[in-house]
Amino acid sequence: MGYRQRRLATEETKQAEAAANDGSADSLPLPDPDASRELLETMATIRRFEEEAGRQYQKAKAGGFLHLAIGEEATIVGTTSVMRPEDYLIGTYRTHGHAIARGTDPKNVMAEIFGRVDGTSGGRGGSMHVFDDERRFMGGYGIVGGNLPLAAGLALSSDYRGEDAVTVCMFGDGASNTGNFGETMNLAALWKLPIVFLVENNLYGMGTSIERHSAVTDLSRKADGLGVPGVRIDGMDVLAMRERVAEHIQIAREERKPTLIEAFTYRFRGHSAADPEVYREKEEVEEWRAKDPITTFRDRLLAEDVISEDEVEQMRERIEERIVGAAEFADASPEPPLESLYDNLYVVSENVPGWYAVDERTPEPHPGELEREVGTQGSIRALAEAGAAYGGQPGPQQERPPQNREDVEAAEALPDEDEEEPTEGPW
Repeated sequence: MGYRQRRLATEETKQAEAAANDGSADSLPLPDPDASRELLETMATIRRFEEEAGRQYQKAKAGGFLHLAIGEEATIVGTTSVMRPEDYLIGTYRTHGHAIARGTDPKNVMAEIFGRVDGTSGGRGGSMHVFDDERRFMGGYGIVGGNLPLAAGLALSSDYRGEDAVTVCMFGDGASNTGNFGETMNLAALWKLPIVFLVENNLYGMGTSIERHSAVTDLSRKADGLGVPGVRIDGMDVLAMRERVAEHIQIAREERKPTLIEAFTYRFRGHSAADPEVYREKEEVEEWRAKDPITTFRDRLLAEDVISEDEVEQMRERIEERIVGAAEFADASPEPPLESLYDNLYVVSENVPGWYAVDERTPEPHPGELEREVGTQGSIRALAEAGAAYGGQPGPQQERPPQNREDVEAAEALPDEDEEEPTEGPW
């Protein structure tokens, strides 16, 4: 099975490269020097952020799941670099980099992963639900395909209000098999919504390879019968992404038509930090690492004298300082107060009396929306603190317990025998 997956990855990527670049990875011209350097720095910032998030997760600074986009930076940055500030972006649960690329401060993204009050969602969303309304990044979603109909709603709202905004909806290959996919494509075509659907095809739906989870492996054609035409491009090439996404955003903005882009990309780490990666072989991962979008683009900038080695080193130092600072900021940010537990669960209306949420932790239950009034003292506060302590959250200096095979950090799932910790290598 590993051989088939590897051949599929190679052949389909060649098709994507040929379609995007006429068979030559360097055929597209570079943007101006400042823009080129910004593309490189944004991709490298995302890479370094994800690496640090993985390290902090292993220190038990964050709970829940952690999905890293290491290897997929060109797909993210190539897309966001041609979007306008008023355009909407909505993603999946692997969206730390999407928020950063849209302009969200890495400090606030890291604080959200830590579950702290300075996070983008006040510490309530965690890694999978980063959100920044100010920059029209409408969040990540833990439900596979759950963002598709929401994206259609965003695009519909732009039409309804007479806005020029376009919605870009990014989702994984596995989401193309959900019922939401077909229903959303049909409505988008029927209502002529200004939306670009972008499949981040990393060849696996969790641990299931694409030829095993989709009868149609050419995902660019999957919505043709529903009125949404598609194309395939090389998602490991930031310039190919920029060019084709810009074209499709223009179609959505000017012609008010939905289209679909299938971008071939690859995650160098596992599906999540708990993924042992037993479904793919080490050689396959190494083959894709050779296509690293950051080092490939860096090398071209160096070769064309757009950037010097000294400038690359300065960029590394600048990014390192920024990401280390983000982790320190997140660690210093306070946790949400216990009495805020029921905040923002519902839109509470004075016109509709009732208990919107119920706290039953005491002999005398009370409305959850009154938690800030009654939950700061007495038996309610004591029980809340006892419950938090029972949750077993590690202290600031504690690390997660030793990992077993089912709970191993993705970066360590495919180590060389003589290598203590595999890395993506210096970019």
